[in-house]
Amino acid sequence: MMIIKKMRLALLALLVSVPAAAEPLSIESQGSFFIGGHDIKSDTLSTLPAYAPSGTITVGQMYVHYQIPVAAKHLPVTFIHGCCLTGKTWETTPDGRMGWDEYFVRQGFPTYVIDQVSRGRSAVDPAPLNAAKLGKTPADQIPAVFSAGHEAAWAIFRFGPEYPKVFPGMQFPLEAQDEFWKQMVADWAGGLPVPNPTVPALSELAIKLKGTVLISHSQSGFYPFQTAALNTQDIAGIVSIEPGACPLATGDLVPYLKMPILVLFGDYVDLSPRWAPRLKQCREFADAVKKAGGKTELVLLPDLGIKGNSHMLMQDKNSLEIAAWLVAWLNKNVP
Repeated sequence: MMIIKKMRLALLALLVSVPAAAEPLSIESQGSFFIGGHDIKSDTLSTLPAYAPSGTITVGQMYVHYQIPVAAKHLPVTFIHGCCLTGKTWETTPDGRMGWDEYFVRQGFPTYVIDQVSRGRSAVDPAPLNAAKLGKTPADQIPAVFSAGHEAAWAIFRFGPEYPKVFPGMQFPLEAQDEFWKQMVADWAGGLPVPNPTVPALSELAIKLKGTVLISHSQSGFYPFQTAALNTQDIAGIVSIEPGACPLATGDLVPYLKMPILVLFGDYVDLSPRWAPRLKQCREFADAVKKAGGKTELVLLPDLGIKGNSHMLMQDKNSLEIAAWLVAWLNKNVP
């Protein structure tokens, strides 16, 4: 029965056209704004003589960029990037093809692309760093921050089992990897409160939009679940792409019974010591929600006949084929 259902969804995807990049893109409006944020006062804002060390800054805000198509046909989708990246994840692919942000607009979806709190265009609080540099606080109180090196990221993103080996048939455009590495930024999530301030900001954004589908990836894959646990209001659905974690199957599942949920994985997952246990946990979660009466699906792309996808499946060479399948899933499952 499940195989038939997946085949049906795959056939539905064929009905969703992939528009030519040359066709004019019709947008009713586009712009940007911030969600959340709070003021802090500090006397360690700067160590440079030209800038005053004392003052008030605003931190904790989440940057949001939006595009609304002419005659929008669907609820908005909100794209949430993962570790060591920014909203660029969803824009033009490293080899210059159409990204999901544009594709979904062309399919009639208003799109909202965020930069997580303390990432990209969302402000970082420099005060703790400067306080340690000035000797006002111990060095071990510096917030955790890291960058993923190319070599480590290679295996994390499943381009291959280890750098520089490549999985057979892998779909990521490695000829453009230099452009991809330029997307990587320092990650401050380890030094932020739990849940990440992005989570309540996503709740506020959903309510502001009066309904949205939260589409997350990797590190942020867990955020929509945390957002729903905080408040289910105006979360029309969750699409968690290769999440770093899913809720525990033995935990409180009530928030997840109120909305359609898709957990989506690419290829080579069972070959990865990092991702195989996460797939297992997510499968247990999906099974538990279904038994409790919820509408949660866990899908592996190879089971649909879509093979070779890396962890960065929204940038793989067949990314628009996957996007078309996802649009069909949304059309079927989100009112």
